[in-house]
Amino acid sequence: MMWRTWVSRLPLRSGRAQSTLAHLRGILNKEIENIKEAGTWKGERIITSKQGPHITVDGKNTGILNFCANNYLGLSSHPEVIRAGHEALEEYGAGLSSVRFICGTQNIHKTLEEKIARFHQREDAILYISCFDANAGLFEAMLTPEDAVLSDELNHASIIDGIRLCKANKYRYKHMDLNDLETKLKEAQKHRLRLIVTDGVFSMDGDIAPLREICDLAKQYHALVFIDECHATGFMGPNGRGTDELLGVMDQVTIVNSTLGKALGGAAGGYTTGPKPLIDLLRQRSRPYLFSNTLPPPVVGSASKALDLLMESNEIAQSMSAKTARFRNKMAAAGFTISGKDHPICPVMLGDARLAATMADEMLERGIYVIGFSFPVVPKGKARIRVQISAAHSDEDIDRCVQAFTEVGRKLGVVS
Repeated sequence: MMWRTWVSRLPLRSGRAQSTLAHLRGILNKEIENIKEAGTWKGERIITSKQGPHITVDGKNTGILNFCANNYLGLSSHPEVIRAGHEALEEYGAGLSSVRFICGTQNIHKTLEEKIARFHQREDAILYISCFDANAGLFEAMLTPEDAVLSDELNHASIIDGIRLCKANKYRYKHMDLNDLETKLKEAQKHRLRLIVTDGVFSMDGDIAPLREICDLAKQYHALVFIDECHATGFMGPNGRGTDELLGVMDQVTIVNSTLGKALGGAAGGYTTGPKPLIDLLRQRSRPYLFSNTLPPPVVGSASKALDLLMESNEIAQSMSAKTARFRNKMAAAGFTISGKDHPICPVMLGDARLAATMADEMLERGIYVIGFSFPVVPKGKARIRVQISAAHSDEDIDRCVQAFTEVGRKLGVVS
């Protein structure tokens, strides 16, 4: 009898489940419609070639110039980087099927961590599957309710999410506003530790944090300094070590988080580098490290070779300045507003989300791959096309990009 009763209820439960699913679909579809109506829908173009300055795109018969990759040094498709990935694949396999502390640590992982620490002139380093994970894993492990974290309001989403996970007292200061930071530091004097957290370079605007002044305040108010260097490692500073090297404060920045997925080969992976006791603690308590598979050997091999190339010569990194200046100066002369300063992230400010999307589509028709950025990636009313210059771009590539922007800008009324 109980079995019959149970069976008799199945269609009813199934009907209820379908009704609940239909309700969910309705909510999701409405949200999707709202995104599309606002002009902030983000489609995904399909690339059918290696990453580089010259790519092929599905549906396009001609070659395309790519001006929106984080491939700052052009190493994503560098022959030696690719070869190193192949060799690591053959010798060490496709993956470890394990987290680090079980059976996921190979000698190449330790070698890469040592190389990262040496490159940044820090005591030790720890690898993560991404810098998002590095940011998610740091603050919760390091800070307690006795401590304070002071974060720039425009820090990357991964920093914001990482700070949300920790139990420290949270202070948010206005973007690169040293007076507001000082006010917050005064308020935070009652806490055990004070950690100032900032991007070295802010990825949406291409502006560089005032690290000298931040470090001066940290010294005055007995605070520590953390920087996220994802958009600086490999090409900022005389030897590409980042914004702390550029601004001469390497000895005053306590912790550096960065990525292997941009300038350093472009595959994947992130890391934290800093004092050895901190790195030791992260190996014991950092949840993304403890509960995520280790970096695949081909990624480790590629990134290690990219670091070798960078440490052997700073020629590639030094070529970025002239190319960045060429693009920025020519675009400004054409009448465009370019945010940031002296960084290969060159946001072409447009304001309207639909305009940014339309302009990006028009640029693709002229053989230039760029993407419109709009809410929630950037604040409402601050839509833009974020152009990124690579060491692999030639002067002719840059001039062609500026010419296409000028043609499209005139067509759409952005410039006269």
